[in-house]
Amino acid sequence: MTVTVVVGNPKPASRTLAAATLLAEKLGGRAPGSGADHTFDLIELGPGLLGWGDESVAAAVKTVQSSSLVVFASPTFKATYTGLLKLFLDQFAGGTGLRGVVAVPLMLGAGPAHALAPELTLRPVLTELGGTCAVPGLYLRDSTFSDDPALDAYVERWAPVVRALVNLKH
Repeated sequence: MTVTVVVGNPKPASRTLAAATLLAEKLGGRAPGSGADHTFDLIELGPGLLGWGDESVAAAVKTVQSSSLVVFASPTFKATYTGLLKLFLDQFAGGTGLRGVVAVPLMLGAGPAHALAPELTLRPVLTELGGTCAVPGLYLRDSTFSDDPALDAYVERWAPVVRALVNLKH
């Protein structure tokens, strides 16, 4: 199973990145601290995301497309995911760009007011791009994500489904 993390936080090495990596490890059944096979902190791709044809962006897209499981993560900005993540997702062909990828939406926020944001904003776009989004998105508070029992409860409930889907697809 190839596990990839894609993070659309404008701040490099963010809590969003840490939370996404933790979720990817747990969903993928990996040892704590082992990380993902590939990690894209999108802010590092910089202006290449503003158009088409950038080699680094194209390589990131190809890596995501060849992954079994991808955790797409964003902080919650204005009740939705960031423009940075949107710029990256725009690089994928509609309906087929994420075909064969089990996609898990993760969003972090300051409080519970936007707890439905992963389901209402991020999951639909991942589905539109052809990703298999068979498990609900996860929302965590950015200040307490590592100690939040919701993370372990989510993994306990959905990791077997994610692993079964990955095994079916590959």
